[in-house]
Amino acid sequence: MRREDENMQKIKILIVEDDKAIADAVAYTLEKEEFKFIIAGSAAEALPYIGRKDIGLYLLDVMLPDGTGYDICRKIKRYHNVPVIFLTACDEEANVVMGLDIGADDYIVKPFRIRELISRIRSVLRRYDSRQDIRPASVYCAGDIRVLTAEGKVYCKEEEICLSALEYKLLLFLIRHEGQIVTREQLLSHIYDIAGEYVNDNTLTVYIKRLRDKLETDTEGPEIIRTVRGLGYTIGESHV
Repeated sequence: MRREDENMQKIKILIVEDDKAIADAVAYTLEKEEFKFIIAGSAAEALPYIGRKDIGLYLLDVMLPDGTGYDICRKIKRYHNVPVIFLTACDEEANVVMGLDIGADDYIVKPFRIRELISRIRSVLRRYDSRQDIRPASVYCAGDIRVLTAEGKVYCKEEEICLSALEYKLLLFLIRHEGQIVTREQLLSHIYDIAGEYVNDNTLTVYIKRLRDKLETDTEGPEIIRTVRGLGYTIGESHV
């Protein structure tokens, strides 16, 4: 067995799912894959486990009898930066964007194939392992870029970069989804100007260019904020 697989199997996964059939099916497969796990059927049952150091990944149902997976995700991210995958019955873009916006690493739509879920879990864990992600959630890194959210500062190759409020929001959204393709629609739904108005498609293009002007060595061949033709943008190595 590879050391990477051994490290993954040391991870304890918290399954927060009120549908017993789904929870049992996920638990059965995790057990077959030699993962450790805990099952919680509600937000109240999950609460004692949030922030525990022995929990290395959270699988969260979005709709729970006493709350939402979104609320649990927010609480998790206050404690430490560990992977969160949403299990959702709704694949509408607004729901997906909301989950990613509050810090989730992936989502999978019900009904799903159990093997696909295991593949997603392994993919997310590999991303965290490769980044040795032990930094606090207030610090986000991708290559030479560091964003310190507690201070509102951005560094590129250890040099502080001055960004406007909208440029900062745009970069933070991208870097929080490092390795993922972020669509223009996702960015447009998240980014708004200082007056609180949502920006339009042309404005987004302008601000992507301004970010590249400040961060990239070669704006004609950008290596930090890369365009994925027909889909959107990505920062860091793409895992999609």
